[in-house]
Amino acid sequence: MPATLSIQLYSLRAHGGLLDRLDVARAAGFRHVEAVASLLDEPAAFRDALDARGLSAPSTHVPLTALRERLDETVRAARTIGIRRLAVPALHPPDRPGDAQGWRAVGAELGGHAKRLADEGLTLAFHNHHWEVEPLADGTMPLDLLLDAGAADGLLWQADVAWLVRGGDDPAARLARHAGRLASVHVKDIAPAGEALDEDGWADVGHGVLDWTDLWRRAREAGADLMIAEHDAPRDAARFASRSFAAMRRLAQETAQRAEEETR
Repeated sequence: MPATLSIQLYSLRAHGGLLDRLDVARAAGFRHVEAVASLLDEPAAFRDALDARGLSAPSTHVPLTALRERLDETVRAARTIGIRRLAVPALHPPDRPGDAQGWRAVGAELGGHAKRLADEGLTLAFHNHHWEVEPLADGTMPLDLLLDAGAADGLLWQADVAWLVRGGDDPAARLARHAGRLASVHVKDIAPAGEALDEDGWADVGHGVLDWTDLWRRAREAGADLMIAEHDAPRDAARFASRSFAAMRRLAQETAQRAEEETR
């Protein structure tokens, strides 16, 4: 199955209003976007804006509080927009555990939400940052504890590979450990040391130090079919979108070509 190329609208947040951001995504070549939680507040208007541009939003971020307090409303909004994949983007400090038992408890809670969402035809994933791959005092890894605790109930993983690297983790090993659990991958790059400091050290996809040729292959082999461009602080949204789409399209084409050659 070919990869679906998408872009996280959070990355374009500094570029005008919503319509401007959608236009940037479309002009870059994307036909899919990942929504942010606030766009679920007016789902019909967002759907209309997408439809007018020939775009779709197969996924969205949604905070843990929305799952706890507004689950039914979130489901209705997702259906209106056409979203089928939800991801919790982060745990705020009050919800971020300090020990293994706490991380297992959060994973179990997310698993419970995932099970309820599955009844509505939706999936739920957890998006990592660097702190989930920094070992606890007992040597266990928060990300593994969380994902393992929610596995039986269908909790998936939205892998942010660049944050894995920033946390000192081995992304190849982490992708392999959770193969079959990947709802999507955030395709993000890291600038060379000392560069792009005004962009928090991030880079456009294909213009940083990460070996995305290898990482793309590994992510696809681990089951990822939704690949989402992200940059946490681009100075130029249009530049980021266009250069990242070009790199991702090339990666997708190269992967498809290799797969075809291997079947001959």
